[in-house]
Amino acid sequence: MHLFIFWGFVLLMFATTIVALQADFGVNVFNGGLYIFIKITANIFGLLAILGIFMAIWRRYMQRPDRLDNKMDDAVVLVLILTILITGFVIQAVRMAAVADPWGMYAFLGYAMAPLFQNFSVETLEGIHSFLWWFHFILVMVFFGYFPYSKLSHILLGPANQFLRKHGPIGIPEKIDFEDESLETFGKSKLSEFSWKTLFNTDACLRCGRCQDNCPAYLSGKHLNPKQVIQDMGAYMGEMGKALKEHKNAPALSGGHETAEEVAVAAEAPSEEELGLRQLIGEVLSEDDLWSCTTCRSCEQQCPIFIEHVDKTIDMRRNLVLMESRFPSEAQLAFKNMENNGNPWGIGWSNRADFLTGLDVKTIEENPEAEILYWPGCSGAFDARNQKVAAAFVKLLQKANVNFAILGNEEKCCGDSARRLGNEYLFYSLATENIEVMNGYGVKKIVSQCPHCFNVLKQDYPEFGGQYEVIHHTQYLNELVQAGRLQFTMEAEQKVTYHDSCYLGRYHEIYQEPRALLKAAGFTMLEMPRHHEKSFCCGAGGGRMWLEEHEGERINVMRTDEAIATGSNLVSTACPFCLTMINDGVATREAEDQIKVQDIAEILAGRVS
Repeated sequence: MHLFIFWGFVLLMFATTIVALQADFGVNVFNGGLYIFIKITANIFGLLAILGIFMAIWRRYMQRPDRLDNKMDDAVVLVLILTILITGFVIQAVRMAAVADPWGMYAFLGYAMAPLFQNFSVETLEGIHSFLWWFHFILVMVFFGYFPYSKLSHILLGPANQFLRKHGPIGIPEKIDFEDESLETFGKSKLSEFSWKTLFNTDACLRCGRCQDNCPAYLSGKHLNPKQVIQDMGAYMGEMGKALKEHKNAPALSGGHETAEEVAVAAEAPSEEELGLRQLIGEVLSEDDLWSCTTCRSCEQQCPIFIEHVDKTIDMRRNLVLMESRFPSEAQLAFKNMENNGNPWGIGWSNRADFLTGLDVKTIEENPEAEILYWPGCSGAFDARNQKVAAAFVKLLQKANVNFAILGNEEKCCGDSARRLGNEYLFYSLATENIEVMNGYGVKKIVSQCPHCFNVLKQDYPEFGGQYEVIHHTQYLNELVQAGRLQFTMEAEQKVTYHDSCYLGRYHEIYQEPRALLKAAGFTMLEMPRHHEKSFCCGAGGGRMWLEEHEGERINVMRTDEAIATGSNLVSTACPFCLTMINDGVATREAEDQIKVQDIAEILAGRVS
């Protein structure tokens, strides 16, 4: 549909320009067969453009998909383009009816319509032609004048937003320098605090609704709608622009200031409060919507022009946490546990190494020559279900004769949940302490079984002085298999479906390594309807592992239903949060006898030869 409309319109304009140059100005740019080709092309693409417009009208006003919100501008644009296209071909037909055209048959649309006007006199045809020509010309001028004020502006703003997007790693929140005494606020609660690039996103948004169609919060019945968030911010920016213009033109600012200081003060941009505008958080955007986001970035993955939704959410969460102390009550307990015990579960920090040292795993203090530092994370150290994953991974490392060690009780929570929930100061405290410890031991290479730890250690820590080679356990296990250091017994064929973790897949594009491991172990892969970059979140990302879902359907149960529907015997994950959430989903559906949930490390440990 878009292909027909855009290229049909562009190529028809090009062909029309060529015809006008030759017919009206005598500039013979193209001759013979090439000229015939242009006339045929103009008619073909013009017809395709008309077809595209009718497809758009049918889709928007007949099918009415949920993701499309119909505004007057949408109808105006469609009618305007359609009228321009049709009148152009009618003008062509009237001309052919009045004057013999040796090239007429090649302009087949006008040629086919010309007989409709054969009964009119030449004088009448000239009058009709003159009226339609000026009407068509005026419509084209209206089109160009309306262009920057309509949704058509996305033809220019979309590519600009694509070009200006963040290149390189995604999902790294802006660093806050807590030692900068000039900072009066943390996070963002006002439109004026966002960068021009962030606000440009709101202008560039196409309103296509792809983000909405792929947002787990929205699809599970939450109020959050990523498209609406961007649109509401854009509308609010329009309100602010209007208010600023009125403020600038107010009598108090038009003159009469006696000192330079008074002039300077008057020239400063007033705040939203001074302009009498609504509050961004709470009135323009719902606080509940900010907390509903799982930071899975599915909205950004599906956006054709790379609008960045999640960073805005985290910035506003920071303001609520650090400046207003307003956040879900469940987050308070997680923050307190991380602050006091270095883990969200609140288990004494001095017990962190107990489980792994019981598996004959040495600390880096005991084994300073270790090839890799194994980072089990809080889940692998404290959560009973994920301790089985840690044990399985340790078994595989020992089987492959890998020289590894752990930090032991010196390891603290990586801070992912704290940072994504907006508690940047808590994250800063945890991160800097971990970095100081690892740098003290000269750590170079880290392997983590948790995508959230993996992401933070790899992407966030370098800004704070933690430069390490960080590998996820599926990547490292795949290296061991490729090197022949791990081999598996081929048991009876079993069907498995793999759930892509958002922080492993969309954040780092690690899709093939987990699947390669399962195939190497002899499993038959059955994909869920949503997989790879379109995978559906488990619901635990962005710190939501520690929050309750009070609205709509549970995201993890929706994902579990997809896994069960594949007919697999086994759901494989590569993330402790996903493992917990899908396990809970299976229990909710009372399907424990039907399908089991295991981490890839557990599956491989059960088949290692």
